[in-house]
Amino acid sequence: MKTLVRAFAGGFLLGTVGLLAIDASHAAVAGDSARGAKLYEQKCTGCHSIDTNRVGPAHRGVYGRKAGLAPGFSYSPGLKNSKIIWTEPTLDRWLTNPQGTIPGARMGFRLGDAASRADIIAFLKTQKAVAKKK
Repeated sequence: MKTLVRAFAGGFLLGTVGLLAIDASHAAVAGDSARGAKLYEQKCTGCHSIDTNRVGPAHRGVYGRKAGLAPGFSYSPGLKNSKIIWTEPTLDRWLTNPQGTIPGARMGFRLGDAASRADIIAFLKTQKAVAKKK
């Protein structure tokens, strides 16, 4: 009986530690939009703007939008024809390795730091599309 109780307690403890590790890893990549705004200014505005197409497309409303659809921007064929929707996972992959995500992509910038990517993505999520006037 003692062996059964010890096995149960050991399994419970390992399961609890495992859940805490999963929760901690999730918290480690939860983005901070205020930090993301600063990082966006430092890392992204050389080519992008929130509201104006530049070397890269405007980013207002990018979160949740299909890739290759910013109005007035000339996309690479690969990006334009991709079926990607910009979500946390797809933006994270894109910022990690654009050409690995979509072959032929023109964006050469890579952001290796997961926390910085999460912060920029959190900021982009706050930049909602402007509703069109009727």
